[in-house]
Parts: sequence; C-alpha cells; structure tokens
Amino acid sequence: MEHETLIWAGSYTADRNGHGKGITALSADGEGQLTSVGLAIAANSPSFLALHPTLPVVYAVAEEGKTVRAYRRTGEAKLEAFGEPWPAGEATCHVAADPQGRFIVATCWGDGQVILYGLDDDGAITSRASAAAAVDPHTATSPDGERPSRAHSSLMLPDGRVMTTDLGHDLVRVWQYVPGEGLQPDHQVILPMGSGPRHMARHHSGTVFVDTEYSVEVATIRMEPDGTYELKSVVPASATGAKDGDAGAEIALSPDGRFAYVGVRGTNRICVLQVSGDGTGVEPTGEVPCGGDWPRHHLVREGWLYVANEGSDDVVSFRLDRETGLPDGPVARVETGSPSMLLPAG
Repeated sequence: MEHETLIWAGSYTADRNGHGKGITALSADGEGQLTSVGLAIAANSPSFLALHPTLPVVYAVAEEGKTVRAYRRTGEAKLEAFGEPWPAGEATCHVAADPQGRFIVATCWGDGQVILYGLDDDGAITSRASAAAAVDPHTATSPDGERPSRAHSSLMLPDGRVMTTDLGHDLVRVWQYVPGEGLQPDHQVILPMGSGPRHMARHHSGTVFVDTEYSVEVATIRMEPDGTYELKSVVPASATGAKDGDAGAEIALSPDGRFAYVGVRGTNRICVLQVSGDGTGVEPTGEVPCGGDWPRHHLVREGWLYVANEGSDDVVSFRLDRETGLPDGPVARVETGSPSMLLPAG
C-alpha cells in the first residue's frame, strides 16, 4: 500500500474497565484510510507507549499494574516481551525515551513519582531510580490544604535536561540527568492554580506549549538566557471556551510548527491554535468535533490527524488543510477497543 504508515495503538483493557486487549497495530494509507492489522501483543492497559530512538523496541506502561515493560518488534506488526516488567508507581500514565537511547522516564498520576529507567545497548531496561519528592508551591495559599502530586508526562529537552508536568501541583519541573544517579531537580515553573498541566509539545523555536487538563488552556513557556524556563502566557485552547465537564487531553504540533492541536474530552473537540511566526505564542482559530467520544490522544502526521477516541472504541482520520490547519472529516474510521495512545512504529 502506497505511503502506508504502521501505528501502534495503546489501550485500556478489562483491568481498567476498558475494551482493549493490549497493543494493536493499525495501518494508515496515503488517503487516510485506516485498517486494523491485528493485536501486536496482549497486555494489561498499555495506556502509553514510547519508541526507542534507534532500535525496534517499544516501551509501555501498565497503568493499573504499576509497571513498565519493554517489547521488541518481531515481523511487520508483532511485538514480544523483552525482559521482565519493572515496578513503577500508582497509575503510571506516560513514558518517554531519551533521544540518545540511554534511559526512559515514566510519570505516575497516582502518586506523583517520576521514575528513570536505565537502558543497555540493546534497549533492555537495566535499572530504576525515582526522582526527588514533589513539593506543592500553592499549598500555602490553598484553602483546601495539601493537594496530591500527579506527575503526568515528560519531555526530553535538546540540552539533555528532562521536563515533566505535575497536574496536581500545577507545575512544570525541569530535571538534570545525572548518569548513574537518575534525575536531580533543576528548577520549576509555576502555572496558575487549578490549571492542571498535562502534556507538552516543543516547537522548533524552543518554545514549549503545555495543555492544561482542568482549565483547558495552553501555557507557553520559554527558556531565558540563564537556562531557566519562564511562563510567558496562558490562553484558552478554544475561542469558545471550556464547557462543564471538559478535560484537556493531548497537544500536538504540525510538522511545520504553524499549528497546535488540542483534544478536549467532554465536548469531544479538536481545537486548532495558530502558532505565531516566531513561535512565541498561540491563538485559538477553530475547532471541529473529534468524530467520536472522549478523544484521549491524537497524532499529527504527513498532512493527517488521527484521533484515538477512547469512549467510542475507534480511531478516526482527518485531512488537514494546508493553509488554515483545520481538520476535514472524519475521512475514515477503524474500530479498536478503548484506544489511549497512537505511536508511529518508525
């Protein structure tokens, strides 16, 4: 099939009341048509996945099982377990790989842990180190008292540092990677209380855009000359605003960096924001229905937007307008149980 793209789809399985069976392989062709290639491997709630930068190895969290595990690609669309599961934290919901293949980082929504796992030259997990405990800077001013830390995602920075979000403490944290020791705190960026920073996307200008789960906004943070990141702006993800029951999900950028896409669960929308020419900010410009229910994650690739609708058990494709960035569709749909994350197989 011309321009065929293989996509790994993570899922929620029966242990989290989901309909998935594990990691599924999907195929997308040059016309946006989607096909299920079949179950790549059975696993319990592999809700988030990461790809080794150079090897055919996939890393998956087991969100309910509180583990992280490596899987090795065998054949075109199959995976096999690669080593044993490694312990993680409560509700481990995200994993990301170091661009140099030295480690992966898992973040845990349930208890706020940020955990670094060392990798060997084959991509196998060989060690585990938890980062320092989280401290909530808003506690002193919060009428509700202490709030639980909820680490939600990580982003690898070009200078070797690692950035993580804490949805519970409204923080973006920056860590130094220390070989043999793990992650050490560098500094933190405080977001508005109650915003709930969730996922991040780094623009080629160096700006990091953070979407917020609770306030359904996009925060812009940029690095100062001294190496610290500062919050520059916070804007609504949608020009029409957040509605009751809404929750921000994924944020992704178009390859040329002109547009940002934010999924909104609840009202089930994909919001489009235009990135300023210098990459220093975003402005909401439009939105479309997500084509299903509860858009947990989406992927922007080669002029197409693929949305994982967890609630309607499907993945749908949209064609992206080159000028406006607006999604057109859905063009195609494929059924798959409780999809939670979409990852190009490389």
